Amino acid sequence: MDDFHRRAGALHAEGVPLAAIAEAVGTPVYVYSKATLVGHFRRLREAWGDVNPCIRYAVKANGNLAILSVLAREGAGFDVVSAGEILRVIAAGGDPAKIDFAGVGKTRAEIEYALKVGIDTFNVESEAELDLIDRVARERGTTAAVALRVNPDVDPRTHTYITTGRKENKFGLDFARARSIAETVSERAGVRLTGLHVHIGSQMTEVEPYVEMVRRLVAFAKDLQGFHPALEELNVGGGFGIHYKENEAPSMEAFARPVVPLLKESGFLIHMEPGRLLVGNAGILVTRLLFEKQSGEKRFLICDAAMNDLLRPALYGAYHRVEPVKPREGEHTDGDVVGPVCESGDFLAKDRALPPMESGDLLAVRSAGAYAFVMASNYNARPRPAEVLVDGDRFGVVRTRETLDDLVRGETTAPDWKSENS
Repeated sequence: MDDFHRRAGALHAEGVPLAAIAEAVGTPVYVYSKATLVGHFRRLREAWGDVNPCIRYAVKANGNLAILSVLAREGAGFDVVSAGEILRVIAAGGDPAKIDFAGVGKTRAEIEYALKVGIDTFNVESEAELDLIDRVARERGTTAAVALRVNPDVDPRTHTYITTGRKENKFGLDFARARSIAETVSERAGVRLTGLHVHIGSQMTEVEPYVEMVRRLVAFAKDLQGFHPALEELNVGGGFGIHYKENEAPSMEAFARPVVPLLKESGFLIHMEPGRLLVGNAGILVTRLLFEKQSGEKRFLICDAAMNDLLRPALYGAYHRVEPVKPREGEHTDGDVVGPVCESGDFLAKDRALPPMESGDLLAVRSAGAYAFVMASNYNARPRPAEVLVDGDRFGVVRTRETLDDLVRGETTAPDWKSENS
């Protein structure tokens, strides 16, 4: 479900024509629907209502301050993986006491910052990391709440690059090692073990692996509770798939239905960390056709958006639906939608049936709310695009387009030279 639809043939974001946004703001531009974002959050909360989960939105999916602010006002907490994401949450009005800090490589400076602002929980991925958190917390005269991230060795049946719960992945602790750590965690005065965390992958389009993961997690947690009664929280991750193609993923309710009874019976406080599920279909990338060219039998539609704006197709071979904002009449023929970047991998879509188009026409790249702008770069010295939030029949810029001057800000041709002996 999303709030991008056609009126008189033209694609709209809620009540605003995408063409009007492109005219006012320029292209390429990311456009987000507030109604879609809020609707997804409320629907998820309702689907899992019987366990009243602490929903911690995964900031890595889309960290725009306006997106974070909308979710914070809905009552969301946040799942972060860096000090920068903590700062963004706070800048957007989020409550640091509702932040879970994940990630395999937290630095001392990040741990100190997280303790200073008062986050809720550190999701711990190794014994060495636990030792560092313990040491930093004791130096600051405090105690850090931690959850052990376990790796249940469950195949989420998704793209290998976004699989995180197999034994060959870098994430989490196997059950034996997690148990060993839990048995000795009380010896560390700077930390207290409050829960377990698991996340097996992203863009899951099958329910069964998720159910198996929850079963293994609950069984392990019950085992640990036998000698660690303070264990009270289970973070059941996220990774729920969305519709990049029609009917590609199960519904929110389909994921919740088989696991909510298991979690309710367990008696644990439940955390979860959806990202893509909330924002993926709430965003769209609007790009303008520069030129069309024919090369032998191949049709190329060359647009002003490129792989530096939306990396997922080049990085994962990811599929995004592409459609004209206002289609022209005529026979559809296959073509590649590509950008100006000097890489053969610079494409947004391949072999798509599209109607006749002329220079200046607009294309919409759907399901571009997650892992899209956050991965954008300045490759080929290209300024990053603007971001716009739509609310009903109004829209506003929530990130201004970078300028050419922005590309060299912070650089110098005259460094302050240092020598080894200075």
